[in-house]
Amino acid sequence: MKLSVILITKNEAANIRACLESVAWADEIIVVDSGSSDDTVAIAREFTPHVYKHDWPGFGAQKNRALGYATNEWVFSIDADERVTPELRAAIEAVLRKEEDACAAYRVSRLSSYCGRFMRHSGWHPDYIMRLFRRDAAHFSDDLVHERLLVEGQIGQLDGELLHYAFDNFEEVLHKVNHYSSAGAAMLQQRGRNASLGGAVLRGLWSFLRTYILRGGFLDGREGFMLAVSNAEGTYYRYLKLMLLNEAKK
Repeated sequence: MKLSVILITKNEAANIRACLESVAWADEIIVVDSGSSDDTVAIAREFTPHVYKHDWPGFGAQKNRALGYATNEWVFSIDADERVTPELRAAIEAVLRKEEDACAAYRVSRLSSYCGRFMRHSGWHPDYIMRLFRRDAAHFSDDLVHERLLVEGQIGQLDGELLHYAFDNFEEVLHKVNHYSSAGAAMLQQRGRNASLGGAVLRGLWSFLRTYILRGGFLDGREGFMLAVSNAEGTYYRYLKLMLLNEAKK
């Protein structure tokens, strides 16, 4: 069996080379870019001729666009800030060598870093996500953010880990908190959800307690506390923005 790797990008010049080097062994690499102003597209073309430019409809729809370009039976979805380890590559290749496989998709264990520290707790680990799947048995939800892979069939689990360099520094944390909270608020508004100032505060507080206490963030040291605070801020901003969007709509 052959493998297609799909990837969506925008201004990922700092990450994309290491990402594509980790999957350069794949039979096909598909990159869909949404208007990068840096060297993302040029770097991607060093690895693959299959680089396409599109507008930005949201994460789910964009990944479905990338999936539409794939031609092989098996597909692996990766983000620019992720790296396939040698152990994970071996596990993927073992699946490709099978003459028959009852599974339509496989979960992968992802290990994520936050400001230079790989987080072993805080709700970030273990973090099993579906990334390897048969092209004709799965597609992505149309969510603007936090899209899901929808699979028809049995799901297995691979050995090895996918490394995720989620946040290199705190400036990146603040940028993504703002970006994802805006996208999340827009998605909630589309679903007809409501929010209030008090509710936004309580949701933010619950997010901190869940990350730092219930999910063991205190075991991740200083970065565990920082992550719990940024999770709380993201949740608070998401529902605060939802409240303001609904007020502006009225």
